[in-house]
Amino acid sequence: MNKNSAYERVFHYLDEEGDGKISPSELKHCVGTIGGELLPGEAEAVVESLDSDGDGLLGLEDFVGLMEGQGDEEKMKDLKEAFGIYDMEGCGFITPKSLRRMLSRLGESKSIDECTVMISQFDLNGDGLLSFDEFKVMMLS
Repeated sequence: MNKNSAYERVFHYLDEEGDGKISPSELKHCVGTIGGELLPGEAEAVVESLDSDGDGLLGLEDFVGLMEGQGDEEKMKDLKEAFGIYDMEGCGFITPKSLRRMLSRLGESKSIDECTVMISQFDLNGDGLLSFDEFKVMMLS
């Protein structure tokens, strides 16, 4: 699977209404699904900053631009550091076990099964693990 088709797959997953656009509420819901929290105003600010045609929604091109990082080296550095924290085993992947351990350290009690489900939502190649590219998709969506 090439990167663009992987991004399209995630885009269509986030596009709950199936209208070819990601709204701030869809973005907020997605972040909530992976255990984060995005306030409505924050979701609107994210969408507004990435919206290339001014319609208040993210199209596929906007989303791909976000995923590609558009040369934002600082953001990539931060994501790599965050990935390293979750990749406790140093294997280059986030496993359900390492995710559970990290969430536990953050005060979140999740079962291995719950962590497996969380990972599966962004596991683009279906191997049950999160690679850095999949982690990036999860964190930037």
